[in-house]
Amino acid sequence: MPVATDDSWEVAGRRFNSRLIVGTGRYKTLKQTGESIRASGAEIVTVAVRRVNLSDATAPMLQDFVSPKDYTYLPNTAGCHTAQEAVRTLRLAREAGGWNLVKLEVLGPPPYLYPDMAGTFEAAAALLEDGFEVMVYCADDPVAAKRLEEMGCVAIMPLGAPIGSGMGVVNPYMIRSIKQNAKVPVLVDAGIGTASEAAFAMELGCDAVLLNSAIAHAQDPVKMAVAMKHAVIAGREAFLAGRMPRDYRADASSPMSGLIR
Repeated sequence: MPVATDDSWEVAGRRFNSRLIVGTGRYKTLKQTGESIRASGAEIVTVAVRRVNLSDATAPMLQDFVSPKDYTYLPNTAGCHTAQEAVRTLRLAREAGGWNLVKLEVLGPPPYLYPDMAGTFEAAAALLEDGFEVMVYCADDPVAAKRLEEMGCVAIMPLGAPIGSGMGVVNPYMIRSIKQNAKVPVLVDAGIGTASEAAFAMELGCDAVLLNSAIAHAQDPVKMAVAMKHAVIAGREAFLAGRMPRDYRADASSPMSGLIR
């Protein structure tokens, strides 16, 4: 585990310094995947169990470019549209790699792929009963988020916007509400398109940001990975600093009294 800094964060008893989590899909090549992830400074990477080769040694393997010795792998259920698919996928992941900390997502139908919350609750209950440590992707709904926390999920991950949309955080008020009422880490997951949006998510007080397409689909993924790294740091620092209050009236930065006449 990395050495903790004064502003490290913790999930399921694991401590991390980077507050940026990145995915491993959608890149042009595995080489580009590895280069971009290194540039991001991320310590956790998500792995779509149903889509990434983790066991066929005759084909290119993610582990050759993003070593599990250097990163915490977070298996996820990308592409699962039912609770049964999601639970089966993560049980297989645990059998294959021994992973117990997982990311659960159960998606609704295209074109929006919005979180299917009924399926999410069902899958979360089964996985928690099996002893998994569940980080859960969910709707930007404070009531649903709190219920998932009370069930025992170790992190709540409301969407900023639909997966791969690049629309940023479209409902900041509910994201802030989820964070203010949570006793476990809250991460914005999905929808981030550029660095300013990642910074904004962190300015809301979120513990971390998870993204994939924003880096993988950039014209220069490595440069965008660097931008996201700094954006998350800047957003976190701004949150800790406490922004100035908003006011429709002007307030001159220089005193209005004692002017030279």
